[in-house]
Amino acid sequence: MALSTIFLTVFLLALLSLRTYQSEVLSETLPLTPESLNVSINSAHQRLHLQWTIHNLAYHQELKMVFQIQISRFKTSNVIWKESYSTTVKQNQGLHWSWESKLPLECATHFVRVRGKVDDARIPEPKFWSNWSRWEEADAQNSLGPDLLFLFPEDKLVEEGSDVTFCYVSRNHQHNISCYLEAAQIHIDQLDPRVSTFKLKNVSFIRRTGTNIFCEDPGVAMKGTVLFVSKILEEPKDFFCETQDFKNLNCAWDPGSDTTLPKQPSQSYTLFESFSGKKMLCEHRNFCNWQVAQDSQEMYNFTLVAENYLRKRRVSILFNVTHRVHPMSPYNLFFENISATNATVTWKVHAIGNYSTFLCQLELLGEGKVIQQQNVSVKVSGEYLLDDLEPDTRYTARVRCAYANHFWKWSEPISQKFSTSEAAPSEAPDVWRNVRLVSGRPTVTLFWKPLSKSQANGKILFYKVIVENPDKPSKFEGLSIPAPANSTELPLNGSSYQIHVTAHNSVGPSPASVITVSGDPGNREVEEERVNITEDGFSVSWKPQAGAPAGYVVEWCDRPQDLPCDPQWKNLGPNATSTVIDSGAFRPGVRYNFRIYGISTERMAHLLERKTGYIEELAPSDNPRVVTSHLTSHSFTLTWKDYSTESQPGFIQGYYLYLKSKVGEQCLPGFEKTGLTDDSVYCKHRIDNPEQKTFVMENLQPESVYEFLITPYTSAGEGPLGAFTKVTTSSEYSHALVLILLPMIFFILLFTIVCYLKSQWLKEKCYPDIPDPCKSSVLSLIKSKENPHLTIMNVNDCVPDAIEVINKPEGSKIQFVGASKSLTEAEFTKPTYLYLLPTVKNSPGPGPCICFENFTYNQAASGSGSCDPFPITPQVPPGQRGPLTSRGNLLKALEKNYMNSLGEIPSGEASLNYVSQLVSPMSGDKDNLPTNPPEPILCSEYKMQMALPLGLASPPPSENSRLSSTALLDQGEHYR
Repeated sequence: MALSTIFLTVFLLALLSLRTYQSEVLSETLPLTPESLNVSINSAHQRLHLQWTIHNLAYHQELKMVFQIQISRFKTSNVIWKESYSTTVKQNQGLHWSWESKLPLECATHFVRVRGKVDDARIPEPKFWSNWSRWEEADAQNSLGPDLLFLFPEDKLVEEGSDVTFCYVSRNHQHNISCYLEAAQIHIDQLDPRVSTFKLKNVSFIRRTGTNIFCEDPGVAMKGTVLFVSKILEEPKDFFCETQDFKNLNCAWDPGSDTTLPKQPSQSYTLFESFSGKKMLCEHRNFCNWQVAQDSQEMYNFTLVAENYLRKRRVSILFNVTHRVHPMSPYNLFFENISATNATVTWKVHAIGNYSTFLCQLELLGEGKVIQQQNVSVKVSGEYLLDDLEPDTRYTARVRCAYANHFWKWSEPISQKFSTSEAAPSEAPDVWRNVRLVSGRPTVTLFWKPLSKSQANGKILFYKVIVENPDKPSKFEGLSIPAPANSTELPLNGSSYQIHVTAHNSVGPSPASVITVSGDPGNREVEEERVNITEDGFSVSWKPQAGAPAGYVVEWCDRPQDLPCDPQWKNLGPNATSTVIDSGAFRPGVRYNFRIYGISTERMAHLLERKTGYIEELAPSDNPRVVTSHLTSHSFTLTWKDYSTESQPGFIQGYYLYLKSKVGEQCLPGFEKTGLTDDSVYCKHRIDNPEQKTFVMENLQPESVYEFLITPYTSAGEGPLGAFTKVTTSSEYSHALVLILLPMIFFILLFTIVCYLKSQWLKEKCYPDIPDPCKSSVLSLIKSKENPHLTIMNVNDCVPDAIEVINKPEGSKIQFVGASKSLTEAEFTKPTYLYLLPTVKNSPGPGPCICFENFTYNQAASGSGSCDPFPITPQVPPGQRGPLTSRGNLLKALEKNYMNSLGEIPSGEASLNYVSQLVSPMSGDKDNLPTNPPEPILCSEYKMQMALPLGLASPPPSENSRLSSTALLDQGEHYR
């Protein structure tokens, strides 16, 4: 008891002494001014680091103090930053604080000072600020080199979207500096004569190697730097951890954008578990493996820290490891007892512990779609029977499992393919027919659609066609047609036939499709109607058939331009009255024709209706070929009957007639002015009837040129505006001229035909053939008993008075008897009479020439003639004449003169010359010729011919000589 009292007394005395000492110390006014202030520059981070101490604190004394810091730039009075900094102060303890400058520290001189104030609750009020420390200067320009131009900061690293301030320092007093960002000039603000700044706001990422910035003083210096812009470090997303075997935890996350730059390595990731206090630096950007503790730890609290040069991000999760089980994939997936409709599938799982149970999901896929899905509870092995499968079908079975105790996630699936076996086809082929006459004999073409995969139940090998005559049931024909053929032709007679078609695979035949056909093509006339168009296709409707039809069939061609085309058809039930026909083969501008057939209970088809239409109408692609006829002075007719409206890309609704006439003329009645694409003005007329293919242009001007063009139009537009055709109207008087010329031409043609038919008769009457004298009928008329030896040609002696040379070929000469020179062509330029033979009055004997008298011509010419005056030539002197007394002497003279004149006659001219006697009024009285002969008269009638030697000639006779007028003939000339 006494001992306890002693200890209590000592403790109280000590406590009292301590409180007395603290009261004394704290009650004193202490000068707590910051001392030993030191300022350092970190250029890499553009930061000022401050350090100071408080020396006036007692030993082991701790006080809470607040310090006020001021920073000035260029001069101490220019304060740019104020900040308070609170901390606990110990005696002689170094205090630290840093400040990051927005303006590069090399661009300006900075000044710093600090003062403090006790901020401890144990110090009674009032509390005062201490004195300021003296200003400490921080001048980074002192460390600059001798260059004339500097640009700061150098190779700075910032995040995307930051604002960055640059400055340059010039030691050239007269500078003209420009700065550029990737070749784009930047606005500059001047701080002092040697320092200027520029600010880049909201900088963006351009490239991993940085953004180029440079400044230059032309001709003096240039400086550049690189601004590295980093993607913003993102917080890890979808952070989770899971296990497959309770031995390892697999943690994964989405790291977001990569912030790796040449000046900055990739961000790092650190995994920290708070319960165990363990920490791990992850080797990968998006996952990390953590070993599960052996002490059966179930709860884990992970913190994932992402860090790069500029910032940190962190995310945390808390979980129970038994709730984060992600099993491994199943294995050994097999199929057993595969049939056409069933199969058994088996598989195994990786066990976790002795009592683990898995929930496995079995999926059956066909053609990429899930057909069946079943969940099966499994410990080690799983098994399931798949039924209701399609024959000859390829399937895929897929299995995945999850931890059944606490479902977290399905395992990765395992899959395997298998195929069921074939079965007989389940459906009958869809059959249609086309009956036509070939060489007068009915022929049916059968078509059938291939069975679908679900209907065929295997590969179709062939189709069997059985043709049965109902009148003779015991007789039938069977055909096997190899697949993949889908049609066949069968010749028929006029009877009806029942045709059965079946499809066969390796297992057996399909049900039979039955159709009845007859020899009648059934192409009866049915009015064609237009079909309606909807967004889904052609809307085909029809009136229901009377009675009880077995169904309906709609037939069409996908490609009607291909002839012959394979028909398409659609079977419909007996109650159907409409359907929509759609096909991927339908094209705009193509006309499609639909036929609706009714099917009787005997499977006989009858045509009910016809429809036609376009899935989309287009404007006509061509214009009609127009023929112009009935052209008059005021009208003409246009015809385009050969234009087919059914082959056009739309229903022709009518035609537009464009007409162009002379400038300034008004449009004809029924026409209106319109402008075309070439800015020309035409008159336009609309023909609303598409069946009208003739148009009469009336009220036209005579002898005028008109240009026209006819284009059809549909609901989609009109045909192309092609070349115009020119037509010129005729004159007003052309009709009368035609009325005159046509009869004339008709009579001329008629006369020509008659002349051609009567040519022989005309020839005989107008220009008969020269008769053969030996065959002349004149002999029969002039022969008599007194002169039975009379012939056609009568030869007599004759004495001509003179001959006249009418023409003499070039180079020919006439040698006169007894003359010293010959007559040349120059001497015969005028008609000349040669007085050949003198006639002595009353001289006996024959004449000197031989005369030939042709009775054939003489009979017609006797007693007629027409003579004209003829000029008289100079007379031949009497001394030039020589007598020829007898016929013999004449012949000798002729022969002699003929032989002597060969040298004077050109080659080919040595022949007997013929002389035609000229008519004289006194030719019949030889003894009573006048002394002065009259002027010879040229006669046109043929009287008599005679032969005269070439050399027989004499000078012109005297005025008193008796003359007979003659003409001399030589080769190639005519003398009369």
